Amino acid sequence: MSADEASAAKQIDAIIANIGGWRAVTLAELRRVIVSAETDIVEEIKWRKPSKPEGVATWVCQGNICMADLLKSAVRLTFPKGARLDDPTKLFNSRLDSSSVRAIDFFEESLIDDSALRRLVQEAVTANRHG
Repeated sequence: MSADEASAAKQIDAIIANIGGWRAVTLAELRRVIVSAETDIVEEIKWRKPSKPEGVATWVCQGNICMADLLKSAVRLTFPKGARLDDPTKLFNSRLDSSSVRAIDFFEESLIDDSALRRLVQEAVTANRHG
């Protein structure tokens, strides 16, 4: 793990610690599934701005795979190329009208389907590798 990767991992740890509650538990679980999907996935922090100084937790492998947004009532996992991905288990439940992006909103009572999410992440990695 490079110093940048270690730094991003620590920053994501801090985001999880600072948010607390069910959203922290959900983000930690999503992170575990995402990084377990492919050994080449790297964690990064992107899109820092005054209204979001901590930035956005982002998972990358030859391009962005997905990023996590912490909403008031949900943890949103956004896939920039989601419209190109096969989603047979219908995980995508947000941003469905976009021509490229798809997202999954996880709410307090949401269950995470580890295997379906892992397959979706693997498909996103494949899409990045093949342009």
